[in-house]
Amino acid sequence: MPVPKRKTSKSKRNKRRTHQKTAAPTLSICPQCQEAKLPHHACPSCGEYKGRSVIDGNED
Repeated sequence: MPVPKRKTSKSKRNKRRTHQKTAAPTLSICPQCQEAKLPHHACPSCGEYKGRSVIDGNED
């Protein structure tokens, strides 16, 4: 069975892995409270989703 003749260097290994990085999540602005939220999710600060109150926000 064939085996590598030389050890793969860190530089060569890292060049191969350049596309395996994580991306920052896309955020949108809540139209009610202007806070950042994930798209297609209820706003964690005010609890609104598509103009309706779906969860209780500000439970402090």
